[in-house]
Amino acid sequence: METMSEGEPPKPKPRPIIRLGLFLISHSFIVSVACCAAGIFALLLLPVLAKNTYISENALMPGSASPMLSNDDVSRARMFVNKVVSFDFKTDSSSIGIQELVAQHITDLGGEVNFHKFLPQANKFNPLHFFSGPDQGIVQENYTCSSYGINTVGFIRAPRGDGKEAIVLVTPYNSVKTSTGEALSLGIAYSIFSLLTRVTWLAKDVIWLAADSQHGEYTAVAAWLREYHTPSFDGSGKSLFESNASPRTGRKRHNDFLRAGTMAAALVIKVTDGTEKAERDVLNLYAEASNGQMPNLDLINVVNYLAVNGQRLRVKVEKLGSLLDAWWLRSVAELFHKLGTLARSLNPQWNFGISVAEYIEGTATLASSLYNQALGVPTGPHGVFRDYQVDAITMEISSKRLANYKNRPNELLLQGGRLVEGVILSVNNLLEKFHQSFFLYLLTSPNKFVSVGVYMIPFALLVAPLPMVAASLFADSTQKNSGTENKVTSSSDIPAITFESWRWLHAAKTVFIVHFWGAVVTLLPHFLSLVLDSLPLTNLVIWIVLSAFTLLVLQVVLGSSVSLPRMKQTQGMEWTLLKSVTIAAACTGLCIMSVINFATAELGALMLVPMCLMARPLRIDAKAKTLKSFIRVACNLVLIFLFFPPVTYYLWKGALVGLDNARVGDFWNWVESLWTW
Repeated sequence: METMSEGEPPKPKPRPIIRLGLFLISHSFIVSVACCAAGIFALLLLPVLAKNTYISENALMPGSASPMLSNDDVSRARMFVNKVVSFDFKTDSSSIGIQELVAQHITDLGGEVNFHKFLPQANKFNPLHFFSGPDQGIVQENYTCSSYGINTVGFIRAPRGDGKEAIVLVTPYNSVKTSTGEALSLGIAYSIFSLLTRVTWLAKDVIWLAADSQHGEYTAVAAWLREYHTPSFDGSGKSLFESNASPRTGRKRHNDFLRAGTMAAALVIKVTDGTEKAERDVLNLYAEASNGQMPNLDLINVVNYLAVNGQRLRVKVEKLGSLLDAWWLRSVAELFHKLGTLARSLNPQWNFGISVAEYIEGTATLASSLYNQALGVPTGPHGVFRDYQVDAITMEISSKRLANYKNRPNELLLQGGRLVEGVILSVNNLLEKFHQSFFLYLLTSPNKFVSVGVYMIPFALLVAPLPMVAASLFADSTQKNSGTENKVTSSSDIPAITFESWRWLHAAKTVFIVHFWGAVVTLLPHFLSLVLDSLPLTNLVIWIVLSAFTLLVLQVVLGSSVSLPRMKQTQGMEWTLLKSVTIAAACTGLCIMSVINFATAELGALMLVPMCLMARPLRIDAKAKTLKSFIRVACNLVLIFLFFPPVTYYLWKGALVGLDNARVGDFWNWVESLWTW
């Protein structure tokens, strides 16, 4: 026997990558703690790692030409604004409203114009909306002349273009009662339109969409874009709401739905009243679109460059105000500032660390960008353009002169007009669509960003423990049940490998039932909206009751299937296998979501990873009666309470705006608003 053993070839050693994997699995607890700590640290480090923005596309050349918008254009725009403001006091019921006034001025400038009628869209969640046509959800029954909105669309055909590309200007306004800010935004667009009808350098068509926002800004723009890209026709072959005459006078007008070329970019122009404390006018930029989409970073860079260097505006992006006064964030900022000072003392070339104020501002901006992208709800009417792969942003000029615009209106019109002129001039230089710069990024300020290659590091560190813990739990479950499996198969003809290989199906079935129940809970509000028309609190209670009832039904229907042989003998040890399958499913879902919407995956990882790693049957920990088990039970209960959706919502709301006027039904209203997206 010794001779035979000596003659046997030596067993091959595992490859280094396999040995590394076995080492990580065997030390999964230490690796998990290290990865989670490193992931949170890397997330807090993102404002420090943010880079200055730069214009990647050389053809844009912002600020290379002197502005051509003259005082005459501004004077005509001022007269137009005065007409719009005074138009609200007219009582002529036969008048179509401001739409006719805007159309008349566009025609006088030599542009083409047409009206676009649209109906309000029902904001109800429909699970079949993903498979329906583009006009689904529009209210088309029992409408009157006063129920639909009317967009006024003006066109300038480029003298040097071939009609294949266009730039879009959007000015939302309420046709029922137009505010001063809305009138000034119309005036800015009119001044630019007046200039562009005379220039010879224009190579792209320009579209001015005066969007009737009485049913919502997003609804008006979405209706026009839907008709622009996917026209709907009635039985006679004409486009929906198409007419050949002006709605008021019956004059012949270009009311066949007009179109230009492919949209290169879109700018939404808005004017609001600023604070008296501001030293100068502020330009607020809104870029987040649906499902976390962002416009090309070059578009934001061009607007920021022209606003700061050309018009001396202070550019801002949205911040999470509750973080500006957070004590813990200031402590983290001071820590990074000291680390940066220490790094520079060791090597002056190590440019690490930023000031405390800059870190706090950057973190608040980063958190707002992350939150808005995670929700997937657009921050303005620009969001609908990204659904058609058009880069667009909302430029909101917050002017301290708005209250006294009659005294100094020309300054605001000239400042806003020249800013828009510069952006149009840069986009006009492009020979192709925006593609050079980033589409996946997070903003920490108007001139600093975190690219996809950097912000994926915290997510990867947070998710890395999940596959290792799942493999470790599966291996432990296999080892613990090996003795039981041998006893079961010793008196049975079934081979041990059969039961060993398929034992995970019982856990997978349980996980499937829970996920299927989650899908049912998600679809229930749609059916509730078809039957019930009650208060939000009542809908919330019915939703909770039906959700619990459906879980019991699924457990009875799907949970009573035939188990594998002698499964009950090892049921006490199956929680490790159930946790292993659950963690594997969570890891797969987070990785897939990171491709679809990174911000949602990042916030989901912050909530799910601690729960996945800490989860353990409370009954087992209660029987142990040790300090470690007690701490684990307390952590599990705290995590379950904090990350239960209604509790998370009210805690988040309290941190942002306070809980003074909070009601139980607010959670239903918030979730219902998300369902529409």
